[in-house]
Amino acid sequence: MGEQSERLFGRATQVIPGGVNSPVRAFRSVGIDPFFVDRGEGARLIDVDGKSYIDYVMSWGALILGHAHPAVVRAVTEAAGRGASYGAPTGQEVELAELVVDMIPSIDRVRFVNSGTEATMSAIRLARAFTGRDLVLKFAGCYHGHADSFLVQAGSGVATLGLPDSPGVPAALAELTLTVSFNDLDAVRRVAREHGDRLACVIVEPVVGNAGFIPPADDFLAGLRQSCDETGALLIFDEVMTGFRVGPAGAQGRFGIRPDLTTLGKVVGGGLPVGAFGGRADVMDLVAPAGPVYQAGTLSGNPLAMAAGITQLLYLRETRPWDALERHGRMLVEGIREAAATAGVDVWGGALGGMWGYHFTAGPVRSFDDARRADPDVFRRFFLACLAEGVYLPQSPYEACFVSTAHTGADLAETLGVVGGAFQGVAA
Repeated sequence: MGEQSERLFGRATQVIPGGVNSPVRAFRSVGIDPFFVDRGEGARLIDVDGKSYIDYVMSWGALILGHAHPAVVRAVTEAAGRGASYGAPTGQEVELAELVVDMIPSIDRVRFVNSGTEATMSAIRLARAFTGRDLVLKFAGCYHGHADSFLVQAGSGVATLGLPDSPGVPAALAELTLTVSFNDLDAVRRVAREHGDRLACVIVEPVVGNAGFIPPADDFLAGLRQSCDETGALLIFDEVMTGFRVGPAGAQGRFGIRPDLTTLGKVVGGGLPVGAFGGRADVMDLVAPAGPVYQAGTLSGNPLAMAAGITQLLYLRETRPWDALERHGRMLVEGIREAAATAGVDVWGGALGGMWGYHFTAGPVRSFDDARRADPDVFRRFFLACLAEGVYLPQSPYEACFVSTAHTGADLAETLGVVGGAFQGVAA
């Protein structure tokens, strides 16, 4: 950490819990203090000490076009000139909603909110109201935000910091959340047999990004759809991370599965704070004011976020970059795999669209339990070696990586060169 970052972190710890506004930013799992960002340019971050990093965090997946894309900056600037917030309807909300509905066939209606946590929290409230049931089934290592119902065997920063199920969550509420392993259909079927008449919904990251990158087994998502159809529970795809990241219709489009509800975020806001939940008309029409399920927010549909989202989604729909992004992700994973092999280090990884990741274990990694068998010391040394040479990867082994349209062939080549050198240090 440079001098300016060190000074800022010292100030931050006096006024912000832990010195950061989201736990994984603290870099505790890798044993250093965080650097502080001055600006982003394309595929790079520049910190307050002037050091440049090739960025594979990309605001945790939000920046599929890279930092400060000119079209997005222009749209946000123009929107800001008309006012930052109204607390009243705008035409841009309608335009972005029409885009989302057009691109994701399972969504008939969509409601914009301010974060992924808001979206998932609202989706399970809606599922409970629609079914008249209380129980929620989630998967170990899948992180759906920090609402009380989801902080049960969550991945992401909860796993990174080694925290238990969070204090402050009432036991009575936690008991309404059932958890099984990702990719374990037999366990899902057991829950369906034992609790099917009380099960409101099954919520899943269709491609896990919060326990590291973990793809679904061939029959897993179809099996979830079947179990929900048999029990009457709603199937919720949490595509906050995968939506518009892995394909034009998200993971559900890639795998041909139609959920009842979908939660979105990240890419939909073009880098600004946003979330959304949507799905079947008969379910969504229960949301107030059309129906009795209350959800509200002064900044929902914020005009700056809507402008950024419209611009980004239109650009994606026109350019369709997903195949190229996936090739680049696979190049990076293969480069890590080859460099690791020369150092005698086991690694497993994969890529889908602009999302990719790796685990330092022989694999395959099909669940959170598999991910936790990865070597944390190898991860720490590899991360620090890459960071020192200007390659910024997620600072947690329980997070996916991202590539953007701004990453060039030169960026990839530089990254792979750094990766090779990093494993020399890991092996030593």
